[in-house]
Amino acid sequence: MRRRGVTVILGALITALLAAGVMVAPMPYVVLKPGPTVDTLGSDNGTEVIQVTKGETSKSAGQLRLTTVNVQSQVELVQAIRSWLSDSDAVVPRELIYPPDQSEKQVQEQNAQEWKQSQSSAETVALRELGYPVQVFVSKVTPGGAAEGVLRADDVITAVDGTPITGRAQVTEVVRSKPAGSTLTVAYTRGGQPATAQITSRADEKDGTPRIGIEIDTKQPNPYEIEIDLDKIGGPSAGLMFTLGIIDKMRPEDLTGGKVIAGTGTIDDNGNVGPIGGIPQKLVGAKKAGAELFLVPRENCAEALKNAVPGLPMAEVATVDDALTALQAFTTGNTPKPCSAS
Repeated sequence: MRRRGVTVILGALITALLAAGVMVAPMPYVVLKPGPTVDTLGSDNGTEVIQVTKGETSKSAGQLRLTTVNVQSQVELVQAIRSWLSDSDAVVPRELIYPPDQSEKQVQEQNAQEWKQSQSSAETVALRELGYPVQVFVSKVTPGGAAEGVLRADDVITAVDGTPITGRAQVTEVVRSKPAGSTLTVAYTRGGQPATAQITSRADEKDGTPRIGIEIDTKQPNPYEIEIDLDKIGGPSAGLMFTLGIIDKMRPEDLTGGKVIAGTGTIDDNGNVGPIGGIPQKLVGAKKAGAELFLVPRENCAEALKNAVPGLPMAEVATVDDALTALQAFTTGNTPKPCSAS
């Protein structure tokens, strides 16, 4: 009996130790939690989030808050269970956030790069909305190329074969849409004076691609200097709210109407709003911050509707113009276009 008792005690002890080890062992999951929100019209740690110099800015009575998700990368069983039972947290496979072929540091570096790119695109889109369009200009004419003697460096290309040019890729797309040997009408300005020219494309010697023999770049002349000072957050999902924040600061009218508006979404140079991750957590964070409206990327609407937060209406946006329309409607007592599941 003694030997049997010792065996039972040792077995129980070993089981307890194994259970304790399981409870504290790292798991192949991460936990997503509602993160902080930041008013893009306000300050963070005493410094203005959006700083505009060399131009007049305005003050708003309300707020435009970007939303974030906190990622808990080291998760033990107890924490996972607690988060599984939480209404605001999500437990997801680790590889969804940290791909197997990337380290945490590499993911963080990528997020930092996307964060900077989102700020650049936000500035581009905001300035265009404020009347400062992107200009596509000739940076170099290829010696012996089709455009030699016709176009010059610094010529601003405004259209190719009737297609208005607002981005660098458009020039290449129009030229390549027709076979080599096609004559294209290129509209441009030189020294502020408009002109047109006929250029016949030529096949590239290496791959036969139609070309007109120029290198192009973009610029966006404007009198402002814009800087975004917020470095503790990563990823591209604040692009929309940065765009709206810049527009609001530089327009005399108050886009917020004195209300607290939150949102999320990537932004590209053409003003398109793209989907993001963590929409359930961002909705919770926005509500806690006092948001009265949440701007949702159209592609996130189905998920947002499944995780709707009581008392927080959601507006569907696919472009920055959609977002501006939603703000106009909401601040004048009307209902913005709501999210739909389709």
